[in-house]
Amino acid sequence: MEIRVPQLPESVADATLVAWRKQPGETVSRDENLADLETDKVVLEVPAPAAGVIKEIKVQPGTTVKSGDLLAIFEAGATAATAVTAAAAAAPTVAAAAPAAKAAGDKLGPAARRVVEETGVDPASVSGTGRDGRVTKADVVAHAAKQAAAPAKSSPKSASAAPPGPRAEQRVPMTRLRQRIAERLVQAQHTAALLTTFNEIDLTAINELRARHKDRFEKQHGVKLGFMSFFVKASIEALRKFPVMNAAVDGNDVIYHEYYDVGVAVSTDRGLVVPVLRNAENMGFAEIERQIVDYGNRARAGGLALEDLQGGTFTITNGGVFGSLLSTPIVNAPQSAILGMHKIQDRPVVVNGQIVVRPMMYLAVSYDHRIIDGREAVQFLVAIKDCLEDPGRMLLGL
Repeated sequence: MEIRVPQLPESVADATLVAWRKQPGETVSRDENLADLETDKVVLEVPAPAAGVIKEIKVQPGTTVKSGDLLAIFEAGATAATAVTAAAAAAPTVAAAAPAAKAAGDKLGPAARRVVEETGVDPASVSGTGRDGRVTKADVVAHAAKQAAAPAKSSPKSASAAPPGPRAEQRVPMTRLRQRIAERLVQAQHTAALLTTFNEIDLTAINELRARHKDRFEKQHGVKLGFMSFFVKASIEALRKFPVMNAAVDGNDVIYHEYYDVGVAVSTDRGLVVPVLRNAENMGFAEIERQIVDYGNRARAGGLALEDLQGGTFTITNGGVFGSLLSTPIVNAPQSAILGMHKIQDRPVVVNGQIVVRPMMYLAVSYDHRIIDGREAVQFLVAIKDCLEDPGRMLLGL
């Protein structure tokens, strides 16, 4: 049987073969992933058409392929025992090491796996710093750099006598996703008149509300009550009042969306992706939290589908999870505005003439000044501030 590149989505012209997840002679089950194909938006899997083994690989990692291109020859019904008996007898040491290498490979994300193949680093020797011990791209690059520098430390005597050698460095090609991110960010800055306005919010009311109800909320809905659902809800209320913040420029026209598809930026080893909450105005707090958790898990595992990332009328990004106190986010074109959340920090503020300590967050909204005036952007941010400092407004639609 021939293994070919699946039909790529209409908006994707080609893909890069990142890595083979199965090797010739290795037994696979039906629908088990054989290889990873990276597009400029998502990583696609190539499923096995039946139980069997790969007979021959036709395309090596790093190759650009298109829909229908031949990837490998597959033998249905075959098993590893019949396909690799001679190879196993000739190389017992390699066979013994295979389970460990496979276990290490299972902890590699797509970006890390690609760097492993380019540098020749043994994944089993790399300590993972990602979630659940996953090996990230940065882990592999750091390990490769350490290996490259190791010979210089072999002998203290020779090191002092020998002239200093070249400093280690790694040249790693951008992933398809990183190239696409770079392209879109530069395009946004070249085509839109970007401006950012700031405000700060007191999260005391939100913290008290969460403290009162978080245990019951999690028990009833099976998901934690985080901050993001409050910000999504507050953003939708503000977007209703200022529809231009939910609009897009199309040539000489302005498209006003009468629905709210809110993108939530998620950081992964491969870069930033923005899955979309469809018709977020119809979602409750639990559904928003549940969807965000699902998107986050699938994004970090490389399991997002292309349709999860398409569209979106407004975006929220949270640099606060990394400790950012203030930033100016770049609009996710063709959208016209993006909300930036930041670190929650206790600060002294004046309330009713008294200096008190409150949990404060700086908010930023970047917007396309071609269609959004400063007055609208500032009032939009104030509307979000009002909703979050008095959550009852969201319940009452005020």
